[in-house]
Amino acid sequence: MSIFTFLRVGALLPVPLLLALPAEAASVDGSQLGLIWGLPFAGILFSIALFPLLAPAFWHHHYGKIAAFWALSFLLPFTLLHGTGTAAHAVLEVALHEYIPFVILLLALFTIAGGVRITGNLHGSPGLNTALLAAGTILASWMGTTGAAMLLIRPLLRANDDRKHNVHVVVFFIILVANVGGALTPLGDPPLFLGFLLGVRFFWTAEAMLLPMLLLSLILLAVFYALDVYLYKKEGTVKPDRTPDSPIGIEGGVNVLLLGGVVAMVLMSGTWKPAQSLSVFGVSVALPNLARDLGLLALAGLSLKLTRAESRQANGFDWEPIREVAKLFAGIFLTIVPVIAILRAGEAGALKAVIQLASNPDGTPNNAMYFWLTGILSAFLDNAPTYLVFFNMAGGDAQALMGPMANTLLAISAGAVFFGAVSYIGNAPNFMVKAIAEQAGIKMPSFFGYLAWSVPLLLLPFLLITWLWFL
Repeated sequence: MSIFTFLRVGALLPVPLLLALPAEAASVDGSQLGLIWGLPFAGILFSIALFPLLAPAFWHHHYGKIAAFWALSFLLPFTLLHGTGTAAHAVLEVALHEYIPFVILLLALFTIAGGVRITGNLHGSPGLNTALLAAGTILASWMGTTGAAMLLIRPLLRANDDRKHNVHVVVFFIILVANVGGALTPLGDPPLFLGFLLGVRFFWTAEAMLLPMLLLSLILLAVFYALDVYLYKKEGTVKPDRTPDSPIGIEGGVNVLLLGGVVAMVLMSGTWKPAQSLSVFGVSVALPNLARDLGLLALAGLSLKLTRAESRQANGFDWEPIREVAKLFAGIFLTIVPVIAILRAGEAGALKAVIQLASNPDGTPNNAMYFWLTGILSAFLDNAPTYLVFFNMAGGDAQALMGPMANTLLAISAGAVFFGAVSYIGNAPNFMVKAIAEQAGIKMPSFFGYLAWSVPLLLLPFLLITWLWFL
């Protein structure tokens, strides 16, 4: 598979519609849409949540068809009722402004991070394990939660393969590295990059999220260290070490430089403000965004060119995760169009009750409710589309949300990122880490078994964050 394979997902974004697009197409009027238009969006999210658990083999072979079904179940009736022009404009707008940039960033981070391989092995003592978790938490904001998780999970498993008690190590790894650590930049977690695409400044995220993320990380690292010390002392005779200690090394170091290039490209797109822009069938495309996306593809291509294939193979690198993301999010970004339109209509829309639930009696946002509503839905659906829903429910104006409504945007961002750790389906890397750990012989908890770990670990810190920042 080449780095351009994901473009074949365009089959889900009907090209014939675009050919019929008039120069000025009508926008979607959310006040005229009923809740029934949200059913395809709910359908695809529940499919993502339930099929991998209830019918994993069927899901693995047909998830693209399922995503296409839900996308078409929105698009076909919408086209018939509202006209080809309106439907085509909505498709092209979401593809150019959100879907394609979103997938290109994930593709670049996934490709480049997958070229870095840590070799050697150390003994999984409580101190080493805590240090690896802390390092992964820091790295996640700069190479993405997926990149950091894929880089460090195998060295962590090798370090602990002689331990009797090692399930907790993977559980804390999922919580910290695959979720909480991605809170500081748009590169860290998909919902934050969507915010960046919608106008949130690159460094606003770090400024606003640093203290909540630091507090949550320190609490979890302290709890992990205490638990790991207790279980380490309880070990008694350890199992034979399948991977004896050996010096640590790194392969594919050039990819570290390429990750710096990714940061530079994203920063450039947020700071370069030319007066000119391109127009594609009436949809404006900013030149910095186009330059960023082409630059990211070039960096991914360089990574493939400069990294030895043997290193990627030893890293367990495989294109399937990014292929799955590209197909599923094509469906998600299409089916979310009417939901966002309804939310933008405010109390004139069909989701008036939800907006009122997250509002105080005087009409101001109830930030505690934004944090918990965004979080709970992120935990059991997917945090990227959930972020989009609540971002638009709060008005969808990035400047206002970074200004007088900054605490509301913080609540939405923290809820989407932090609560992704609550379940296996809250964030894409969670299931990937679980699968790698099981391949290594670790008996990971079931879906509900994982909840029995995550909820007690996260509930009190989440309540503390609510009290400190949102009440």
